[in-house]
This record gives sequence, C-alpha cells and structure tokens, in this order.
Amino acid sequence: MSKPAENYMTKWLRIAAYAVSAVCGGTAALLLTRLYYEKGGTSKWVATILQVVGFPILLPCYLHKSITNPNPNPNTTKPALPVLVLVYVYLGLLIAANAFFYSVGLEYLPVSTVSLISASQLAFNAFFSYFLNSQKFTPFIINSLLLLTISSVLLVANQGNERPNGVSEGKYILGFVCTVLGTATYGLSLASQQLAFRKVIKSESLRAVMDLVIYQSLVASVATSVGFFASGDWKLLGNEMNTYTLGSVSYVMTLVWTAIAWQVSIFGGVALVFELSALFANVIGGLGLPINPIAAMVVFHDKMNGVKGISMVLAICGVASYAYQQYIDDQTLIAENRVESEVPEA
Repeated sequence: MSKPAENYMTKWLRIAAYAVSAVCGGTAALLLTRLYYEKGGTSKWVATILQVVGFPILLPCYLHKSITNPNPNPNTTKPALPVLVLVYVYLGLLIAANAFFYSVGLEYLPVSTVSLISASQLAFNAFFSYFLNSQKFTPFIINSLLLLTISSVLLVANQGNERPNGVSEGKYILGFVCTVLGTATYGLSLASQQLAFRKVIKSESLRAVMDLVIYQSLVASVATSVGFFASGDWKLLGNEMNTYTLGSVSYVMTLVWTAIAWQVSIFGGVALVFELSALFANVIGGLGLPINPIAAMVVFHDKMNGVKGISMVLAICGVASYAYQQYIDDQTLIAENRVESEVPEA
C-alpha cells in the first residue's frame, strides 16, 4: 500500500471515530437529559450547565505529549492572543445560548420531536455558511434544505397530539420555539468554528481542536453558571436529589454521565468541522435522526405516529441528499488530484 493511500485511509478512520463520538454522544445526552426531567429534575439551568461543563474529561488527552508538543507548520502565523480570546468568548457565549434553548425544548417536548426539529439545523448552517464561509449551493444541497424545512413544518401541525403529560399548549409552543432557536444557534456556532479554524487559528494539529473545545466550553460554563446562581436554581439541588425517583445516587450519576455524553458529542462535532466543514459535521449529526426517535420509543415510550414518521423520512432523505453532494465533491477532488499528480514537472 502506498503512503498516500495510507494517509487517506488514516484520515477517514479518524473522521469515522469523530462521527461515532458525535452521533452516539448526542443520542446518549438527549436521552439522559430527558431522564433527568422525567424522574424529577426541574431546573433548566442544571440541564444547560450539563451541556458545557464536561470539558475537564478532555484534560488528560490535552496534556498528553503528542498534543502539548505538536509539529507546527513553519509557514503558519500564530494568531494574536487578544484575537483568540475574542473568538473563544464569542463561540462560548453561542454554545451557552444553544444549551439553554435546548434545555427548554427537552423539558417541554418529547425527545423524538426535539431530534426531528434539530434536522433544520442543516438549513440554518447552510445559510450561515453561505455568508461566513462562501458555501456553494448545488441542486442536491437545495433539495436537502427543502426536505428538512418541510420535515420541521410537519411537526408544527402535529403538536396538539404530542404534548407530554402536564405540559400545556403554551409551554409546548415555547419548547418548539426554543428548540428552533437552539438549532439556529448551533448552525451559527458550527459555521463560526469553521471560519475560526480557517481565518484565525490556521492550525492543522489536534491541539487546535482541543483548544477550541476546552476554551469555548470554559466560557460557556462561566456564562451558564451566572444564570444558574442568578436564577436561584442552586437552592433546589438538595430537594431535587432527595425527591429524585431513582434515588440520590442515580441523580448524581445522571448528571455526571449527561455532562460526559454532551462533551463527547461536542468534541466529535468540532473535530469534524476541523477535518472537513461545518456542513459535513451537521450531516453526521443528522445520522442520529433515525436513532434518537427509536431510542426514545424504547426508553420513554414516545409515540411514532404517521406525521412524525413522514417527518423523519423526509429528514433522512434531506440528509442523504447532502451526503450525496459530499460524495460528488470528494470524487471530483480525487480526480483533480490524480490529474495533477500525473502532470510531469517542467
């Protein structure tokens, strides 16, 4: 096997590992967050903090010799510290807002509905990528956006029959709106991360990914902690632990594993942005669409009626349409590289 083939295979094995982290981590995090609410959790701010506070689990890898002593590209200019700080603060505040919106959505909506609405994040990400990263729109990408939009619109018509027990129509609508806002901020954050990697950070090492994940999560943790203490929700933790249906130990373990699952998902997503693009990271996240509703049916007995089933099929078709465009782009790039390699040097 030639060296280029080995590098190509290594790259895609690495991308596959990041994809598994993003999909499996996201699915586990959604289910655990819903479990927190189902079994007695009431704080939106606790659920929000859990989405960003798990970054310390990355520190052992971050401090590893291969990460702390990367082989830098001599032609790369190191960005100024104030610029990096502004980038991390901006991205951290974005994911803090995203975490809060999703927490409200998961409190008032079934997991399967949240998952399907989240399919629209591809449309938001395409919109932001067009302006921030000069994303080109092809017929397959446009088709993907249309299918995902129709998928989300169908859920609005279905809202009356899908409210969880004890959730009023007003709270259901609030949950729907917040979930849509969450998908929008997530799409913006991915597009912004891609812009930061290409225009500011300009690094080809894993250290750049770890830096971005850890520092943006640190900023988001501080921001959400301010909301947590300002709202007074910290006073409710003792009562929540004592009244949690599964017991106090399970309460603590639910919080810990939720934080870990979210961080695994975030790392996988940021790494995919670094390796390829923000839109590709969104497509991989879309692979969780058929997994999340099915898992929610098994764990929480969510209903999968006809409207939701059609919505899920449309969402999957939309993701597949974009994935096919990615395949076409890859084949074109491979062909161009082959032609360049066959041209003899002067």
